[in-house]
Amino acid sequence: MVENGTFLGPLELAGGHWAIGDATRPDTRWVEFRPDGLHQREPDSEGHLIPWSRIMTGIWFTWGKRSWNTNSRGMYTLTGMVAGRDGGWMHMTLRHPYEDYRLRFDQHTRPYRAVDALRLEYLLRQLIDEGKLHLLGDPEWVGQAVAHLADGKTSWNTRRALRRVAAEALEAADSSSP
Repeated sequence: MVENGTFLGPLELAGGHWAIGDATRPDTRWVEFRPDGLHQREPDSEGHLIPWSRIMTGIWFTWGKRSWNTNSRGMYTLTGMVAGRDGGWMHMTLRHPYEDYRLRFDQHTRPYRAVDALRLEYLLRQLIDEGKLHLLGDPEWVGQAVAHLADGKTSWNTRRALRRVAAEALEAADSSSP
């Protein structure tokens, strides 16, 4: 098992659960991976759960204070980091009823490498495509996938390369799980 503080872009292990966004500071928003689905956590609220079975198609991230500022999906620095500190949004399409849905999260104080955010996005898409999104509820499995993705080279980040590295991470995590 990986240790608390392990991360891949906005995904971090904190308190034995993987979460998108900063789950360690008070009064923040984050999305927790649980065995039964994604759990949106917000200040002064118990939050709400989205079961894995409701998530239908592609998950992607945008950066900024407002979810509709998605023209370029966010700003990146010349050094390959996510620019801005206004938080982020996790977008997806849900079924029963069909709807486009957004989950807000607050960014950590540390900067995110753009390549890590893209690798995470492609891993989530690969899991949806293979019908294995529920694996995100297993902290050990996620830890193995994150370890594989965080260890990868950053020289080639084409769509094909991102799909390949996501498939390799999925295979690596599957082979190391009991």
